[in-house]
Amino acid sequence: MGGKEDWREGFEASELRDANFETMSGVPLKPVYGPDDGEFPGQYPYTRGPHASMYRSRLWTMRQFAGFGSARDTNLRFKELLRSGGDGLSTAFDMPTLLGRDSDDALAKGEVGRAGVAVDSLADMETLFSGIDLASVSTSMTINSPAAVVMAMYIGVGDLTGVERSQLSGTIQNDILKEYQAQKEFVFPPRPSVRLVTDLIRFSTAELPRWHPVSISGYHIREAGSTAAQELAFTLANGFAYVEAAIQAGLKVDEFAPRLSFFFNAHSDFFEEIAKFRAARRIWARWMKERYGAEHPRSLQLRFHTQTAGVSLTAQQPEVNLVRVAIEALAGVLGGTQSLHTDAFDEALALPTEHAARLALRTQQVIAEETGVVHVADPLGGSWFVEELTDELDRQAEEIFAHLLDQGNGSMLDGAIACIEDGWFSNEIADAAYQFQSKIATKKWIQVGVNGYVEDDDRYPPTLSIDPEVERQQLNSLARVKQDRDDELVRESVQRIEREAADSTVNLMPALIEASERYVTVGEQMSALESVFGTWFERVIL
Repeated sequence: MGGKEDWREGFEASELRDANFETMSGVPLKPVYGPDDGEFPGQYPYTRGPHASMYRSRLWTMRQFAGFGSARDTNLRFKELLRSGGDGLSTAFDMPTLLGRDSDDALAKGEVGRAGVAVDSLADMETLFSGIDLASVSTSMTINSPAAVVMAMYIGVGDLTGVERSQLSGTIQNDILKEYQAQKEFVFPPRPSVRLVTDLIRFSTAELPRWHPVSISGYHIREAGSTAAQELAFTLANGFAYVEAAIQAGLKVDEFAPRLSFFFNAHSDFFEEIAKFRAARRIWARWMKERYGAEHPRSLQLRFHTQTAGVSLTAQQPEVNLVRVAIEALAGVLGGTQSLHTDAFDEALALPTEHAARLALRTQQVIAEETGVVHVADPLGGSWFVEELTDELDRQAEEIFAHLLDQGNGSMLDGAIACIEDGWFSNEIADAAYQFQSKIATKKWIQVGVNGYVEDDDRYPPTLSIDPEVERQQLNSLARVKQDRDDELVRESVQRIEREAADSTVNLMPALIEASERYVTVGEQMSALESVFGTWFERVIL
């Protein structure tokens, strides 16, 4: 397919929103602009967007990240965001949960509920989503090493509340490769960790048709200090690695690829970010078709969530972050994102207050309702600058892919793991972070309030404070769960996890779901897996 007539056929088959597609002054707007024989949205290689009608049919999902304190606290924030017009939930977990440790673990002391919500067992997950219809709300969960365990608990909530698994919709991050590269919240060695990712992909393919079992994430790679090209290349390389792992597990590419999703950072260099998103779609389509033999259009269409750059926020003059976030969010929209989280202006100081979170959501709503940018697909397509920058990022990414394939003897999966094991990714990101920080130090890059336009009397707004009582209450709640459950069933479930973890031909998801529904905790399930998989210790290179 290609050209204007083929695009028109796809566009006319789309159901459009009830909106006035013209400028504020009444000038009618075409849904897309460009030469008749040029590339159009919804057409391979999808540089201009995955869908023919783009935002004329459906706006991006406004999915605000939330999670703090207890499950009850976060449940109330979820409901407030939904009341304020949010149409998707995004769950932040606390550090102990992210590392697969229970709140009563000695290493969890002082961290329970601090940087996200504490989830120890199915009981917490039930409270977290109490009064929220999982059949009608899309949920995202940002968790990686324990992702399969937490997903099992989410499925358990659906089972207990009568929601069919086929009705559950949303995304779990479950991108373990980028943890070794950037975020460092890993537990097991890379290969058994990739097995867990693959098991969830296989399980979702069979039983969760509306669920995205992995969100391949460049966000944390960029937050760690990478360049835009590195974020683009490392992220897509990880995606190709998961494709290879799933194919090796016996799945056909068009069975699972349509529900792979991506998560990118929207940083402050406006045009570079737009070009990055456009290049990502083009590269994914090209590689999926030419290297992995995908044929279904949805296998070729890269769809992604965007979050504005947390690392760009400043504690100095924090209200200026409202401006930064608006510009970064606009880049995500002009780049064609499918869902978006806008950071709150106070996040350089603490978890966002309810007021700051609502303002962040309002930023998206202003872009959607007042700017007119949603009326035309890829409005910057054809810009000499944007097109050349898109091509340049594509070229730089291909150079990185060549290195990874060389290290993996032709396999992107083996190349990614080899470069994790020898510290290549970490070194590349560290070097990029150093180079950028040098620009800040020498004022070759001005960051308002940090190295330019500095004020001596920065005043901080009121911030969210987590009461230490939250930890005590969470420990009491966990103790009650352990006291009330059937210990024999817990032992049986732990033994089953250990037994099946040792057999690489078995999908672990049924065992994890059974354990979760018997109130085996996150920490207990992760310990059972760790007893078989072992623990990963990063190689430190100075």
